[in-house]
Amino acid sequence: MSYQASTAEALRNAGSLLQKGGMDAVKLEGGRDRAPAIRAIVSAGIPVMGHLGLTPQSVHQLGGWKVQAKSAEAAKILFEDALILEDAGCYSIVLEAVPTEVAQLITQRLSIPVIGIGAGSGCDGQVLVTHDLLGLFDRFTPAL
Repeated sequence: MSYQASTAEALRNAGSLLQKGGMDAVKLEGGRDRAPAIRAIVSAGIPVMGHLGLTPQSVHQLGGWKVQAKSAEAAKILFEDALILEDAGCYSIVLEAVPTEVAQLITQRLSIPVIGIGAGSGCDGQVLVTHDLLGLFDRFTPAL
C-alpha cells in the first residue's frame, strides 16, 4: 500500500524511500491506473520503473502465478498500458510472465528499455530471479 491509496500518498512514500531508504528510483506495478501516480512522482524528480504482466503484489487478483496477456484482448490492453506508462514518464518497464511475442512487440514499440522476467529473449534485458535459478520455491515450479 505504498502507492495504491492515492497519488499524494504515492508521491509522499516515493520521496521517503529516496530520503530515508537510500533508493535512487522506485518501481510501481500496474498499468493505466498507476499513470497519475507515476506522473506525480516523475514530476517531483524521482525516476520510476513500471512493472506489467504478472505483478507479484496483486498475484491473487490475477489468479495466481500464471502467464499474463495470453488472449488477444489481454495482449492489447498490456500493449496499451506499456505505452501509457512510457508516456507517464517511466524510464523503463519490467514485463513479467508475458508471452514472448507480446513482449517483443512492446519492446520494439517503446523507446525506453524493456526488461523481461520470463518474457522471452526479445526484450532489451533480462532478470533472472536467484530463487528460480536455484530452485528455492515452494508455491510453483517455473517453466524451463
